[in-house]
Amino acid sequence: MNQWLDGLLGQLHSMSGWEAVAVVLAIAYLWLAMRQSQWCWPAAFVSTLIYAVIFWEVALLSESLLSVYYMAMAIYGYWQWRQGPRGDNGLPIHSWRWPRHLWLVSLTGLASLLLGWLMASYTQADFPYLDAATTCFAVVTTVLVARKVLENWIYWFIIDAVSIYLYVAKGLWLTAALFLLYLAMVVVGYWRWRQAHQLARSHEQAPFAVA
Repeated sequence: MNQWLDGLLGQLHSMSGWEAVAVVLAIAYLWLAMRQSQWCWPAAFVSTLIYAVIFWEVALLSESLLSVYYMAMAIYGYWQWRQGPRGDNGLPIHSWRWPRHLWLVSLTGLASLLLGWLMASYTQADFPYLDAATTCFAVVTTVLVARKVLENWIYWFIIDAVSIYLYVAKGLWLTAALFLLYLAMVVVGYWRWRQAHQLARSHEQAPFAVA
């Protein structure tokens, strides 16, 4: 516990202005996403641009590449959330049945093993398999967010928990603390989206789909 606090205080003291901006925008992204606001995506774009550089400098190469992908998905997500019926929330929330999730997890797990092997064999990446797993599942889960699939929050909870371990191991105490906050916000986000999803089901005029 003392190591955690010492590391966090030390990084707060040495944190650059750009990293502080990235942290604030990362929190803003998740808060806006919880509220189904399309403005979460511009916040995500700028935040991940900064983090792409930070992760590259500490040799979390998969995380750095993931940040570049997030930038592209921020553009796609903004466009996607503007689709659907007119209204403040745009695209409606969807829910997937468990067989589809099982298929998705299986394929993503295989991709994680392949990427982890490539990183371990041909790069200097630290924690190549864990890093690859968080990368691959985050790639898939970002698509679920862009399409407003309810269960994306469950995926994020697991991804964020594993990411905390990686960041602590690399001494990124501030980012680890940010992801602890994310865990709490993810729970709230799932609850808010689930409520909105159930409300949509209760009204015939509100679109609902199970894919």
